[in-house]
Amino acid sequence: MSDTIRVVIADDHPVVRTGLRGMLDTQTDIEVVGEAEDGKQAVSLAGRLEPDVVLMDLQMPELDGVSATEKINDRLSDTHVLVLTTYDTDADITRAISAGAIGYLLKDAPRDVLFHAIRAASRGESVLTPSVASKVMERMRAPGQQALSAREIEVLTEVADGKSNKDIAAVLFISEATAKTHLIHIFSKLGVDDRTAAVTVALERGILRLK
Repeated sequence: MSDTIRVVIADDHPVVRTGLRGMLDTQTDIEVVGEAEDGKQAVSLAGRLEPDVVLMDLQMPELDGVSATEKINDRLSDTHVLVLTTYDTDADITRAISAGAIGYLLKDAPRDVLFHAIRAASRGESVLTPSVASKVMERMRAPGQQALSAREIEVLTEVADGKSNKDIAAVLFISEATAKTHLIHIFSKLGVDDRTAAVTVALERGILRLK
C-alpha cells in the first residue's frame, strides 16, 4: 500500500467528482482519499489527509483553484497540485503555474493522459496536457511578443474590470506607483498606448478571458 498514490479531487460539480472517482478507481495504484466541493475545503482536506496529488479545478466557490493551489503549495511540500480544468487561456495557465501547480490538464484529456499525469505529479514531475503544452510553446516562440508576468496579468485583469490604479493597488496590496509601473511594462510588451487597447489585445491573444 505504500506505493499507492493518494488523491484528493477538488471540483464543485458532483457529477465531475463522481466521474473522476469512477475512472481512478479502475487503477490499482491510485486511491481517491477525499473529495472537496470548493477551494477552501480542498485546502482543509489536503492539510488533514496529506495526499500525494490534488486534482484541482480552477473555478470554484469560497476559494478559487489558484488561491487554493497557492495555499497547499505553501503548506505541504509533499503534496502536488495537478490542475484539471476547462480553461486554457494564458492567464489561467500562468496564474496556476505561478501558484505552484505541478501540472495543467484540460478536462477533455484522454483517460490514459490523466492517469499518466497523476503518476508523474506524484513523483514531482511537471506535466502539461498536449494542447496546453503547444499553446505555451507557441507563445514562447511568437516573434516580437514578450510574455506578461503573473503579476502583470493580475494587474491587467483588474484593468479589464474597470479599476483605477488606486483601486488596483488596494486589491493587489501594492503601491499606486508600482501599479503604474506594471502598466507601463504591460503597454510596452503588448505594443499599445492605453488601457483599453491593452485589454483588447490581451483578449485577442488569449492572455485574458471574458468572465
